Amino acid sequence: MTNRTMTVNKVAKIPQIFAPLLKSKKRYKLFYGGRAGGKSYAFADSLLLLGRMKKLRIACMREVQDSIKDSVYKLLQDRIKLYELGDYKVTATQIINNVTGTVFIFKGLQEQSAANIKSLEGVDIVWLEEAQKISKKSWEILDPTIRKAGSEIWISMNREQENDPVWEAVGAHPDERTLVVKVNYTDNPFCPEEVRYLALKCQRDNPEDYEHIWLGAPVSAGNCKLISYKSVREAMTPKLWNVSAPLVIGLDVARFGDDMSVFCFRRGRICSEFRCFSHLDNVAVANQATHFIRQYRPARVFIDAGGVGGGVVDILHDRGFMRIVRPVMFGAKALLDERYHNRRAEMWDELRQWLESESGAQLPDDTQLCGELCAVNKKYDSQGRLQLEEKAEIKSRLGRSPDMADALALTFAEPVFDLGDSFYDKELRENSLESMFRARKPDCNSW
Repeated sequence: MTNRTMTVNKVAKIPQIFAPLLKSKKRYKLFYGGRAGGKSYAFADSLLLLGRMKKLRIACMREVQDSIKDSVYKLLQDRIKLYELGDYKVTATQIINNVTGTVFIFKGLQEQSAANIKSLEGVDIVWLEEAQKISKKSWEILDPTIRKAGSEIWISMNREQENDPVWEAVGAHPDERTLVVKVNYTDNPFCPEEVRYLALKCQRDNPEDYEHIWLGAPVSAGNCKLISYKSVREAMTPKLWNVSAPLVIGLDVARFGDDMSVFCFRRGRICSEFRCFSHLDNVAVANQATHFIRQYRPARVFIDAGGVGGGVVDILHDRGFMRIVRPVMFGAKALLDERYHNRRAEMWDELRQWLESESGAQLPDDTQLCGELCAVNKKYDSQGRLQLEEKAEIKSRLGRSPDMADALALTFAEPVFDLGDSFYDKELRENSLESMFRARKPDCNSW
């Protein structure tokens, strides 16, 4: 035996850090950490070794197993071939040791219930793989079912959240019958040099990701966020640019009494300012929008048309701004439906890319804006599409609605091109309701 590895038979070697799997008697053995720590190989090799020493019933389990191919069945099969363990027989559903009678079975916890999980009562060892994905309900059904004297539950996981159910139940407050070991690629003497290079590259380029991916830290609040604090602060650093891009205005209309109606002004890489108004009704908001349109001549004004915002859009359209004012429904189908849960997620992700672009971006140096941009948590729906938490959830956590950030996101509703002064002159002259009213003849009783 060396200080780094332990020989368990003539061929296989297991990193020394996993020695407690074979030497320690504990009810729970939890090994967690980052990528390339060797957890799966060590667990597989240790169980195959134990299964050759005496008869065991071993259940390899995960949260969801649509087929046996989703389990560690293939890994165990490969290790048997690698070490030429002829005493093991691999069937379509089980792995059996012909000498000791050890049996490996494979199950998905989500398919189990309190009734049919009774088949596990005689199990000696349970291996929970990818335990970070196991639900609280699944754990509460499994744990009391494994009741054979001396039975053990082996847990391998790469932590995701601080409150992963299995971590909360086993790892957060270990007792004398619980072993908790953190293991990373730095503890694995068999970690390939190419993998070590990738880990160090990640450490250099993205320290936050390195902590989670390679050192096994749970996802920090920053990793749950769509937009990083670093990218926002960088955008708030003053820059000198001459921008000729068309002006785009985003308008987030207040829904409730303590919300604000916010206008955001952006030209290409520069978001120049926000104008915020409280306690305005739809007509007052539309009047303010009319003023900005006439004064600044934006190429587009994108308005959140959900809820009361639709009324503002109607007023502005009635005033002749149909080609300038565009309604946007945050909950509508995304333009890239295969990537985004809805339009809101799509626009916010366009905003994120704008902030992170190598070309740079400029934002007003505003503490409230920074807080709102960094407040939004991301997740993924059942189809793997980007989804954002609800605005009400953000308001509850932040203490206010992210109106400024939503107004900025609206400016990314669709690509915008410069309309030119000639368009504006014609649009405002021929299509405004006020112009039509002024042109009405006194003796005419209709439009």
